[in-house]
This record gives sequence, C-alpha cells and structure tokens, in this order.
Amino acid sequence: MTTAQTPHDSAPVTPETILAAARALVPELRARSRDIEDAGRIPTDLMDELRAAGVFRMGFPRQFGGPELTSAQQLEVIEALSYGDTSAGWCAMVGMDAGMYALSDSAVSDMFPSLDAVVAGMLTPVGRADRVPGGYRVSGQWTMASGIHHAQWVCGGAFVHDETGAREVTAHNRPYWRVMMLRPERVRLIENWDTTGLRGTGSIDFEISAEFVPEENTFSLGEHTRTGPLAASDALMRKMPGVAIGTARAALDHVRAIAQTKHDKATGRPWAQDYRVQYTLGDCEMRYLTARHAVYGTVEDRWRRMDAGAGMDDLTPDERVATALARFHAMRTSRDIVRTLYDLLASQAIYTSSPMDRWLRDMETMCQHVMAQDRIVQSCGAHLVGGRPQFPLVLGFV
Repeated sequence: MTTAQTPHDSAPVTPETILAAARALVPELRARSRDIEDAGRIPTDLMDELRAAGVFRMGFPRQFGGPELTSAQQLEVIEALSYGDTSAGWCAMVGMDAGMYALSDSAVSDMFPSLDAVVAGMLTPVGRADRVPGGYRVSGQWTMASGIHHAQWVCGGAFVHDETGAREVTAHNRPYWRVMMLRPERVRLIENWDTTGLRGTGSIDFEISAEFVPEENTFSLGEHTRTGPLAASDALMRKMPGVAIGTARAALDHVRAIAQTKHDKATGRPWAQDYRVQYTLGDCEMRYLTARHAVYGTVEDRWRRMDAGAGMDDLTPDERVATALARFHAMRTSRDIVRTLYDLLASQAIYTSSPMDRWLRDMETMCQHVMAQDRIVQSCGAHLVGGRPQFPLVLGFV
C-alpha cells in the first residue's frame, strides 16, 4: 500500500538545487504522463525521484534540518513539476505539507526521521475525535486523499468531542477542530478515484474506524507551535496555484510550437501569419502573465509582512484577501487559457494522444476544488465589507 520511507541524505537542500532537480525531472514526467494517467497514481519509481529531488522537504524549517523554502520558492517548484505532468505537480503540492503543520518540535523529530516523507489526507473536519486519556478516538470517512498510496502519514480533520460526547467549541464559539495523523496501515483505502481529470493523483477516499491517535500526533490550524511566514494558517494554500500556472504554461508552449510550422489545410496559409492565431496566442500570454504576476506578487507581499513580524490579525482586509483572490483568478484563468488553446487546435486536440486533451481534463477537474469555487470570492467580498464569509479558512480564520 505504501512505499518504504528512506532518507535521502544526498537530497538537494537549497531552494536553487531543489528547483533545478524539479526542472530536470520535466522530460521524464512529460514522457510518462500517459503511464501516470493509466495507473491512476504516480508510479513508485517516480515518487521516489520526487523524494530524491527534495520536493517533500520544502516546507520544513531550518531548525529541523529543512531547506525552509519561501512560499514563492515553493510555487516555482510546483510550477516546474506541473509543467511536466499536472498530476505529479498536484501530488507534490499536497504531499509536501508536513513541514508546515503545527506539530510540536518533539512530534516532528519522532514522526519525521526523514524529511522526505509524503503526507496525504483531508484537513477538512468531516471526522469525529472523542477525547480519551492521552489522545483521541477517531472515526470518519474523508475524500480525495491525493497521493495516499505513497504516504507515510495520513491526515484527517475532525471535530473534537469531550468525555461526555458534547462537541467542544473555541473561544470564538466555533466548533473545535483538530487534524489527526495516522500511519497508512491504520486506515482503510476506498478505491473510488475514477475521474476525467487529475487521474494520476490517485485521490481516493479513506476511512478510519475508532483508531486511537496520541495528542502529540495531532494539531490545530489555529494553534501555532512556531512563528514566521510558514507557520501562518494560510501557508498551506499559497503554493497551490503553481499547479494551474505550470499547466497553462505547458499548453501555451505546446501550441506556440505548433503554430510556428502549421499551415491551414484549406488555404495553405501559415499559422504564424494568421491574425486569429496571432491574436489568440497574444491574448493567452497576456492573461497568463497577469495571473502569474498576481500570484507571485501577493505571495511575496504576504511573506515580507510576516517575515517582518506581522501575524494574520495584523493584516488589513485588503491584504488578507489578496492571496486568495489571486489564487482563485490564476486557477480559473489557467483553465480558460487551456480551453481557448484547445479550441484553437480544434479537432487536432480531441485525441487522447494529444496532451491538450489531458490538460483540459486536468484543469476542469482542478477547478472543481473549493479554492476555485465562487464561495472563495464571496468570502473575500464579505470580509471586505464586514459580512460573513462562507469559507473563512481561505482567509486564515479557523
């Protein structure tokens, strides 16, 4: 069910070497994209190559021997991998989260003897955690656990219930929510990932039935064990648009290469001299650049503020919504770019042998994630005018 966790003592340990290693994997990822999709998961040898590249240690702080990549540096790596294969980029984006979890220092040392461990699961609190001596008794079923077949730790968000069975609440009168971390052999995998896009992520459901989880192996997104930009409650979300941006870039480069040699079958006119082709590619590049710069600009602004000591509560409403809106826009815009290019290629794009077919399906599936849904924009707009966000987590409210 899982691969063995082996340390990679020679794994790249700086942002520059990790990015270079990720870019070096692009040709192999591109060549094996069909294999990834057919398998419905990342092949074990490719996952091992991602580990060896240092991808899964990106979020670990230096105090644990990690490279502590900034959010923008994480984005670059995820973007590069997604340029090779969307599913690989998605699994890397999810699987690298462990270093940013609010676990105690002792828990990190015990649970991650190798920083190249993969994590999977669902942080959303759809499970139940009953307090028992020393920890919790956890049950529930969670969805879309990308990369779980290769995980060393599985996470499940759960609302906490006290010894009487009553649901606990926070000081702000919100249900108290913790994330439980278990070894994969203690969860039941439900092989139900049969989708049109992101097939290679293997994002199946999983079930936990009355399993004991020690307190030390749990954390809350609202309770910080460290300080700094990577400890903030929104840190896990910042690198997410790298998958969409990398996929859009791949599609743009693919169609640009075709346009340089293709001729219209009916007229014989070169595509490179066709106004419609020229305008379409120019328009897509404009949208891509705008979306990408918005993502990196807002992420870097957030990092600078927090690196100087600001917390989430110190951000103005405009600052607080910035990364969420840029992320939403990048995901939706990347999908629109791929759709536009797909239409430009017309029947040439419809065959499964065309990467455009897979990219479009991947982007359509990706944009069904909550981070690309309308309630993200509603939540941002509500926060700006003092209303009630439907999805407060996107703004860092737990």
